[in-house]
Amino acid sequence: GVVEACLLHMLKRRAAGFLRTDKVAALFTKVGKTYAIAGDICKKVQELQQQVEGRKNQPNGQEPLKRQGSTTSRTPVLTPQAIKHIWVRTALIEKVLDKIVQYIVDNCSKYYEKEALLADPVCGPILASLLVGPCALEYTKLKTADRYWTDPSADELVQRHRIHGVHGRQDSPSKRPALGIRKRHSSGSTSEDRFAASAREYVESLHQNSRTHLLYGKNNVLVQPKDDLEAIPGYLSLHQSADSLTLKWTPNQLMNGTLGDSE
Repeated sequence: GVVEACLLHMLKRRAAGFLRTDKVAALFTKVGKTYAIAGDICKKVQELQQQVEGRKNQPNGQEPLKRQGSTTSRTPVLTPQAIKHIWVRTALIEKVLDKIVQYIVDNCSKYYEKEALLADPVCGPILASLLVGPCALEYTKLKTADRYWTDPSADELVQRHRIHGVHGRQDSPSKRPALGIRKRHSSGSTSEDRFAASAREYVESLHQNSRTHLLYGKNNVLVQPKDDLEAIPGYLSLHQSADSLTLKWTPNQLMNGTLGDSE
C-alpha cells in the first residue's frame, strides 16, 4: 500500500488513464509497453486475475477436485488484500519491483508532474534503493494478521532458546541436551512441574507476537531476595502489551533448568 501511494503521487492523467479506476494497473500497463520486465508482470497479473475470476465462477463442489488434479495447484488462493495490491505484490514476489520503480524514476518525465515524489532527484532513487532488500527475499510463506495461531509453540521456543525445563516432553523425539546445559529428569514433584511450566511460559513471552512485544532484555542482572542471601543473577526483560508494561526477572538457574538444591 505504501509503495502504491508513492507510485500514484502526482501521476499524470495521461499516464493514469482517463477512464480507468485502477491507476496502478494503468501505470504498469503503460510502462510494460516500453520495458520488457514490466510487460512480463502485466502478463502474470492478467493470468492471476483470470484464475481469480475462474474460481469465482466455479461451483463450490468442483473447485477442490479441479485443484487436486491440476498442474497449477501450487498457485495460492489470493486474499482480498492481495487482489487489491496485486500489481505491486506480483512484482515484489517476482523480485523485479525495484527494477520497475528504478525504470519509472529514470523516465519520470513521461509519467509524473515535476513536483511528484518519484520525479524528485533524491527521493525517487532512494525509494528504488529501499526496494532492493524486500525484492531479495523469498516469499515462500506469507503470514497475514489472522494467522497468529501459526506462531511456534512454547516447546519449540524452549528448544530454540536452549532453555530447558526440569523435565523433557515424553513425546520428544530427541533427548540430546544443548551444550553447556545439564538436563535433569523430573521426580514427579509438583514444584518441579510448576518450575518447568514457568520456564516455558517465560520463553513464550520472549517471542514477538501480536499480544506482547519484548522492548528490552539484559542478562546477569543481580537480585537479592533477602538481606542474608547472596545476589542471584538472572534475566531482566521489559514487555509491552496493549494496555500495560510488564517487568520480568527470571533466575538463570530456572532458565537453564539447573535449579540444584536452592529454594
